[in-house]
Amino acid sequence: MSEGRLCGGAYVDTEGDVEVPLVGGRITHGVVRVGDTVRRPASASSPFVAKLLHHLEQQGFAGAPRYLGADEAGRDIFSYLSGHVPARFQRWSDDQVSAAGALLRSLHNATRGSSLAAPSPVVCHHDPGPNNAVFRNDMPTAFIDFDMAAPGSPLEDIGYMSWLWCVSAKAGAPPVDVQATQVRVLADAYGLAGPERGVVVDAMLERQARNARFWAEVQAGFTAVETTDQQISDRIAWSRREYEHTAEHRKVFEDTLK
Repeated sequence: MSEGRLCGGAYVDTEGDVEVPLVGGRITHGVVRVGDTVRRPASASSPFVAKLLHHLEQQGFAGAPRYLGADEAGRDIFSYLSGHVPARFQRWSDDQVSAAGALLRSLHNATRGSSLAAPSPVVCHHDPGPNNAVFRNDMPTAFIDFDMAAPGSPLEDIGYMSWLWCVSAKAGAPPVDVQATQVRVLADAYGLAGPERGVVVDAMLERQARNARFWAEVQAGFTAVETTDQQISDRIAWSRREYEHTAEHRKVFEDTLK
């Protein structure tokens, strides 16, 4: 694809393939759709992601794209999943939260005990927010963007999902008791039981703190991400506000999960 032309804002290569930019990602830039495929710049995580997606396909897990190899430009090729990815965080219904929790459990089950997960219990997506979910018929049915996937504890994903799907410190967000009820809906849909339910709040707090640390490292220049200084500052401040909100209302969340 060394030669091409711009056509209506999209790139057209010499073979006539139209590349439509896919926007919305916060980390990876240069992602495009070409027909029924998605092309992403290769990264250090590409070999593991390829193995993971092949494994999920073999396990019959339908909630992820298929890895299709690399193109002549060295980009990773994935199958395109029809549907839509939300452009922003918002309030989700109990049914949508329940579907997200069940989808996460299916993903974890497909990797549980596999060589890819060792020595941890499962392979975590590590970013299973609504911004990485494909919706069909208004329900989350698949995850995308597995660049951060790695062996881990299920609670790492459960804590992160509970935060981004159910909890918010923003003005106008649902009352805390409503947020807590949705965390319970998610935990129930995942099938979380026993002592693990008692540490969901700790898992949320850890992921909020980790998010603030990540963007602080970007701000300090330790991690390279293509974004503006203002966006970095905003994400650090947002993560810290969310942490304070969750910590302040810990008892409400914990009592509702009992």
